[in-house]
Amino acid sequence: MNLFKLSWKNILYKPWATLLSIILFSLGVGLISLLFLLEKQLQDNFEKNLAGVDLVVGAKGSPLQLILSSMYHIDAPTGNISLKEARPFLNPNHPLIEEAIPLSMGDNFRGFRIVGTLPKILTLYDATLASGKIWNRNFEVTIGSAVTQELDLAIGDTFKSSHGLIEDDQLEHDDINQDFEVVGILSPTGSVLDQLILTNTQTFWMVHDHQADETSEAIAESEDQQEIDEVTNGEGEHHEHDHDGEDTLLPKSLLEEDEDQEITSLLVRFKGRNFQALNMQRNINENTDLQAATPAIEINRLFSLMNTGEQALRILAFVIIFVSGLSVFISLLGSLRERRYELALIRVMGARPRALFLLIILEGILLAAIGFVVGIVLSHAGMHFLGTTLQSSYRYDFTGLIFLPREWFLLLGALVIGLLAAIIPAWQASRTDISDTLSES
Repeated sequence: MNLFKLSWKNILYKPWATLLSIILFSLGVGLISLLFLLEKQLQDNFEKNLAGVDLVVGAKGSPLQLILSSMYHIDAPTGNISLKEARPFLNPNHPLIEEAIPLSMGDNFRGFRIVGTLPKILTLYDATLASGKIWNRNFEVTIGSAVTQELDLAIGDTFKSSHGLIEDDQLEHDDINQDFEVVGILSPTGSVLDQLILTNTQTFWMVHDHQADETSEAIAESEDQQEIDEVTNGEGEHHEHDHDGEDTLLPKSLLEEDEDQEITSLLVRFKGRNFQALNMQRNINENTDLQAATPAIEINRLFSLMNTGEQALRILAFVIIFVSGLSVFISLLGSLRERRYELALIRVMGARPRALFLLIILEGILLAAIGFVVGIVLSHAGMHFLGTTLQSSYRYDFTGLIFLPREWFLLLGALVIGLLAAIIPAWQASRTDISDTLSES
C-alpha cells in the first residue's frame, strides 16, 4: 500500500478546500520569507557602507537625514557648511582626527549623484580602479561600476551635469562651457561608491559659480609657473608636469581656498576612541552651528523605527499561518466523515491503525510542504520585482535569487504546523471501527 499516493489522491479529492489551505499557508510563509529577505539585504547594504566612519559633520537638521544623504546617498542633504567651519576638521595635525573627507553634493547625471570629494574616499571602501585613473584635475571624474553599466560610459566620454539629485533634463547646466570627462572607472565594491560619480570639490564649485571660463584662462596662464614633481590627492601642490611638457593647474588644498566657499558634509575617522573623541559629537552639537551624527547610532535608530512595522507584519504573517493550520485541521477533520467507508475498507485490506494515522499525518505535511514551496516562490519573486523598484529609486542592489538559512527553519516550522493540524484527525482515523462503519453503509 503506497501511503503517499493515497495521501496525494485524498488531497486532490477536494480541490477547493485544498486550494484554500494552500493559499493561506503560502501567504503566511511568503510574507515571513519576504521580510527575512528584505531585512537581511537592507542590513547588509547599510552595514557595508558604514566604512569605518566614526562621525559625519554637516549642517543642522535631522541627524538621520545627514547620515542617509552623506553615507548612503538616498536622501537630500541638510544643507551646506562653510569652509571656515570645516577647516578645523581638515587640519592634518588634528590630535583626534585621523582623516576628514569633504563631500559636496547637489548635482546628478541621469539620476546618478555627482560628488565633489578627495581621492582618499576610495580607501574607506577599499576601492580599486578597473581602468583609467583617479580624478585629479578640474572636470575629471572617476565613476562607479554601476554607473558604467547603467549609462554605458567609457574612458574619454564627456557629459554635462544637471542640478538637483533627481534626473531632470530641464535642469541641465547648459551655461557651463566645459563638460565632465570620464578618466577612470572603479571596480565593483558592493558599496555606495558603485553608484557615484566622483570629482574634486573645486569642480563642484565651478559648476555652481559658473566659473568654467575663468578656469580655462587660469590654466593657460599657468604654463610658465614652476613645475612640481609630486602631487598628493589634490591636497598639496598645485601643478603637475604632463608628458608633453606642459603644466596643468591642479586644485589647491581646501585649507588654502576661500573660507566662504561651502561643502555639504565631512566624513570623519578618529585616531582612537578616547574620551575626547567620543565626546566630540556632543561638543559640536552644543557649541557650534554644525551638526554631528554617529552613523552606527543613527542606523540602529532607523532599524528600531522599522522594527515596529516589521513586527506588525510578522504578527500578521503568523496569524495567517495559524489560520491556515486551522484550515488544514478543519479540512482533514471534515473529510473523515466522508471517508469513513474508505478508511474501513483500507483496514479490511490488512492495514493497521498505525497506517491510517500515518496516512492523515502525511496529508497534513503534504499540504504544509506545498504551501511552503508556493510561499517561497511568491516571496522570492516578489523580492525580485521589489528589488527592481528599489534599485531604480535608490540604486542599491536587492535580489530574490538568494536563499537564507533562516528559511530552512521556516520550512521546519511549516511542517510542524502541518503535523499538529493533522494529529487529531489522524488519531480519529486510526480508531475507525470496521464493523460499525461497514454496517452503516
